[in-house]
Amino acid sequence: MNKVDLNCDLGESFGRYTLGMDEEVIPLVSSANIACGYHASDPVVMERTVGLAAGAGIGIGAHPGFPDLMGFGRRNMNVTPAEAKAYVTYQLGALYGFCRSKGVKLQHVKPHGALYNMAGKDAKLAEAIVEAVYEFDSDIILLGLSGSEMIRAAQRKGLRCANEFFADRGYEEDGSLVDRRKEGAMITDEDFAVKRLVRVIKENKIATVTGKDIDMKIDSVCVHGDGAKALAFVEKIRQKLADEGIAVVPLSEMV
Repeated sequence: MNKVDLNCDLGESFGRYTLGMDEEVIPLVSSANIACGYHASDPVVMERTVGLAAGAGIGIGAHPGFPDLMGFGRRNMNVTPAEAKAYVTYQLGALYGFCRSKGVKLQHVKPHGALYNMAGKDAKLAEAIVEAVYEFDSDIILLGLSGSEMIRAAQRKGLRCANEFFADRGYEEDGSLVDRRKEGAMITDEDFAVKRLVRVIKENKIATVTGKDIDMKIDSVCVHGDGAKALAFVEKIRQKLADEGIAVVPLSEMV
């Protein structure tokens, strides 16, 4: 039977500012990437989000990013590998504290935004992130862009890793995501997006922004639930996966 993990970035509210629909989306996914306070979130939000995910019985992951609340972690930063490693370790420790207090396991780590994209192509940065995770807890799964430098670094280190796919993002021929500033970066045709998702799960192939097919292995699909329409899209994905006989399981069952 085909199976896949569905993950979503959650816990991104901050203070009086509410972002996302965490309570509505958590029942629809199998893994949660919870912001750790650098690009979004705060201690109160983190504790609440871990509690919601734990109550739903879904996999809990840390979502560390650059220290850039104003830019939501989406701006590239000029940091050394050693600095990036320290940033990830610090944020892992923060989320782990809440997981420990709730009696739940920290399943995975998925870097956020610019850190994720930069480490997808920068081998040294990828190695630093992998070292941070491995030294913190070698049982934690690294979730990274399919076929990226992060995946290769994890494989070299012997750290469990999972290949991620974005349901609503366009892909370049090298397997990287189309830059958000370029045409074709976001997939707005939901039927096309769902059909493309089923194909990549069953055939391990995807059409890029240029129309060329490339091979792609995936273990987890990132879905976004920060809006009523986005939430309906997640529900549509769940229904289509069920219709196609594709089981939705936590990341720990994929790798």
